[in-house]
Order: sequence, then C-alpha cells, then structure tokens
Amino acid sequence: MTALRKFIENYIKLPDNDWLIIQQAFERRDVAKNEIIVTEGQVCKYFCFLEEGLVRYFINRDGDEMTKYFTTAPYCFTSKNSFREQTPAQESIQALDDLVIWQTTLKQTNKLSELKSWNVFVSKFLHEVQDHLENDLIMVKTATAEQRYEKLREKYPVLIEKIPLKYLSEYLGIAPQSLSRIRKKLQLKE
Repeated sequence: MTALRKFIENYIKLPDNDWLIIQQAFERRDVAKNEIIVTEGQVCKYFCFLEEGLVRYFINRDGDEMTKYFTTAPYCFTSKNSFREQTPAQESIQALDDLVIWQTTLKQTNKLSELKSWNVFVSKFLHEVQDHLENDLIMVKTATAEQRYEKLREKYPVLIEKIPLKYLSEYLGIAPQSLSRIRKKLQLKE
C-alpha cells in the first residue's frame, strides 16, 4: 500500500489525514496471469492501482483481438468511461503477469473527491494519460513500425521482453512475422 502513496505523491504531497482516508478506500486483490480483469461489454466496477505486474487492454472485432496498449506497475488503470458512467466497457483488460492491485469502487472514489489532494492527483494523472495517448497517436501517424518498435524498446526495455510477440505486433499494427524481421534487423545492427 505504500507504493500507492508514493505513486500519488509523484503528483501531489499527501497530508497524513488524507492518506488515511485514501488508504481505507482501497482493497488489495491478487490477480492470476492471463485473468481478465475487465470484460468488454460488462461494466467496469473498479479503479485500480497496479503495484506489481503488467496488463493489456484489447478490443475484440469480429473474433479478432486487437491490443490497444499496456500498463506496467506502478500505475493506475481502469476502463475510464465504463467506470465513470457505469456503462458497458469498450475494451477488455487482461493480466499478463501475476498482479498485485489495489482497487476501489466508484462510490469510494466519489467520496475521495471530497479531498482536495485526491482531486489534484486525479486531474494531474488524467492529464498525463492524455499526453501519453496523444504522443502514441502522433507516433502511429508519423513513424514506421520499426521506429515505433525502437521507441518502445528504448522507453520500456524490460516490457519488450515480457510482452508476447503476438500482443506486441497487434499493438504496433504489424504482422508478427514483420516484427520478427524488425527485431532481427535491429539485433544485427547492435
């Protein structure tokens, strides 16, 4: 639970009284590798802090899974619109590792919104997520698959080793065989 406080304090210094309230709003959950945490079409019930592990967001179109993105610890995750609006999720979220998460309900987050520190955290966090998404969109529109892979490898070297080739190629929008060729080409350069 101290990892959650450290994470929040990357955005704002928490008064001890606020931390006690926040701490009480979250409960620990251990999630097994490959477990689906949120299922597309069902309502997302939790806002989660990922203390340990890696998750994958994906959508299912005509029986084919398409990986949208990944979240690695320590970070927060949810199906934002589904959670906030209590409507069916547009994506599924899957554990790619055994996870330790801390989760809270919408009712609890609404109570937490009475805390100024929580509101500042959420605002700054959502702004950061928006920046990441905009940068990813620019990369998709302007960079080659090889450039996107190199950027990902540079930014998240450990992540590249953990993500199965199939999911990584879906995320990059290329065939697994093309990703294998890119990897081999880059290994030859090194």
